[in-house]
Amino acid sequence: MPKILITGGAGFIGSNLADKLISGGEDVVIVDNLFTGRLSYLNPTAKFYLADIRDDVINNIFAIEKPDIVIHLAAQMSVPFSVEQPRLDLDINLNGLLNLLAAAVKHEVKKFVFSSSGGTVYGDVKYPVDEMAPLKPFPPYAITKTTSEHYLAFYRKQYGLDYVVLRFANVYGPRQVSAHESGVVTIFTEKFLRKEPAVIYTFPHQKGGMKRDYVFVGDVVKALAKAMYFTGSDVFNIGTGIPTETLEILNTLDGILGYSIDYKFGPPRDGDLEETYLLVDKAEKILGWEPDITLKDGLEKTVDYFKTITDVK
Repeated sequence: MPKILITGGAGFIGSNLADKLISGGEDVVIVDNLFTGRLSYLNPTAKFYLADIRDDVINNIFAIEKPDIVIHLAAQMSVPFSVEQPRLDLDINLNGLLNLLAAAVKHEVKKFVFSSSGGTVYGDVKYPVDEMAPLKPFPPYAITKTTSEHYLAFYRKQYGLDYVVLRFANVYGPRQVSAHESGVVTIFTEKFLRKEPAVIYTFPHQKGGMKRDYVFVGDVVKALAKAMYFTGSDVFNIGTGIPTETLEILNTLDGILGYSIDYKFGPPRDGDLEETYLLVDKAEKILGWEPDITLKDGLEKTVDYFKTITDVK
């Protein structure tokens, strides 16, 4: 059985993935610096290393564990933060990746799975995009993700390291944290449960806020599990292909919880895009993956989770 190393395995997507893999009998190692990850999210069956992906100790971890597959989910993921501190964004997302790739080549990793950003690497688009669409990264976060994809292609050609890039749409669900203003679903869910007012960031000509492609974390985890065993190297969009206005998220939560909260419209933040959503036909045909969870069902699951961790019910 292959050994799987997950970076960011104590975080939102990583911990959900670790739980799924371990429940299926997989051998899982987790590396996380716990900056946004949480000890409470860690699966106790996994071997855990408290480390930053930029640390020299990464090479030692690979030497000890000898992973067959690396799933790289650790990242600086806030678009506003990347605009404010582009050098730190670069340091974490690019230098961290290069550190992992060097260790992966040295210790003969067979597959490297990378989480990219389908919500930002294509830039502002008014139509669903497939993997052949031109990459037009705008905020620094998107620039580091796009550059990371180029480095993976280089390492494949130069060293024979197979990779799979999954370009995620806007992922939401249980265990997502609202720190650094990431995750509008989580932010709104917390606002509802605390009965606090919310802000919908929007461009002047938009009536219901920006449009995004929201994909449930459980569907993303299934895509990652399939990507691990994909033969060869390729890039796949992982989303729903459905654009959803921010106001629709608010209205759906209203229907689920049975009450409303106050909200106001605010100007777009630095790095915000008007509209993004993804075509996922390639993942369906080649990976055998498709999203199963509707937005309403996913929001219900998210609300149920947050009710268990907040004292406001």
